[in-house]
Amino acid sequence: MNAIVRVLVVDDSMTMCGLISHVLSKDPQIMVVGQARNAMQAREMIKRLQPDVITLDIEMPEMNGLEFLKKIMTLRPMPVIMVSALTQQGADATLAALEIGAFDCVGKPVPGERQPFGDLNDKVKMAASSWRRNTPGRKTVVPPAAANSVPTNYQPSRRIVAIGSSTGGVEALMTVLSKFPANCPPTVITQHMPAVFTRSFAERLNRVCQAQVSEAEDGARLEIGHIYLAPGDRHLHIINRHAPICRLREAEPVNGHRPSVDVLFHSVAKTAGKFSIGVILTGMGRDGAAGLLEMRRVGASTIGQNKRSCVVYGMPRVAHEMGAVERQLPLDLIGKEILNLSAARKEGARLCH
Repeated sequence: MNAIVRVLVVDDSMTMCGLISHVLSKDPQIMVVGQARNAMQAREMIKRLQPDVITLDIEMPEMNGLEFLKKIMTLRPMPVIMVSALTQQGADATLAALEIGAFDCVGKPVPGERQPFGDLNDKVKMAASSWRRNTPGRKTVVPPAAANSVPTNYQPSRRIVAIGSSTGGVEALMTVLSKFPANCPPTVITQHMPAVFTRSFAERLNRVCQAQVSEAEDGARLEIGHIYLAPGDRHLHIINRHAPICRLREAEPVNGHRPSVDVLFHSVAKTAGKFSIGVILTGMGRDGAAGLLEMRRVGASTIGQNKRSCVVYGMPRVAHEMGAVERQLPLDLIGKEILNLSAARKEGARLCH
């Protein structure tokens, strides 16, 4: 039997503390050991209660969640799940928290929501089991345009690159995409993330990448030098073999997710076939594994992030075990490998313009 995960809930709202605690307490493998209303209380409780995981509110009096998170990751690194309002301001702060080292995030419930906090319990248990206590808090430092690491003589073959990620994906995607030059291959991405967060994330990526990064729009044509991120509430499909475009659909979730990595990968396999590259990065569950296998079956090159560099070796593990992954690589080598595979050659594909 798995060990009980001890959780400290930190939120300045007594109502929100009670709601989070109630949701967590439904899981027999989770025990809420305390509730703190501010950073000072939380600091004392961390020392006294030694929790395995913390849920942390972004907005708190005196010291906000971001400031407190920085102190945690500096003084006592441990898994932290951020709890954020589903607003533009909350999205920006949450993305900053994920870069500082937060394990994952959940949105605060909205009126009428059937399942408040979604998969919070799964994230808490995964955080506890996958956290490497001897590793300092993860922190991504990507210089603007990452000029020193981007090749200057790259020529794209116009192959399509499809990337899927989930927990840990903010850090992973920033690491991979910061290696891309301004004329990178057309790249489409599905990252599991609430709807309000994806636009902020695309804007954040656009500031640190040489290529142009945007949230995908229905009908957008795939072009060299452009990276398209699936909106957080719609599936992203790629259609039209000779002039690929983005198609957004509000269908039912697949593998519990909308957008789904499997949906994206299956569409790319059908549209681009062997003239595509599939990449599966860190994340919980199995979304993307079947789609990546289909990509490999039709001749695409496929890459999986290796276990050592994953925040959660879930999606890449399932894909690898299914035979979908052609090569496994550490995170810091994936961007370079994508460019190697997509570089123009005499027989290079010509799918996009």
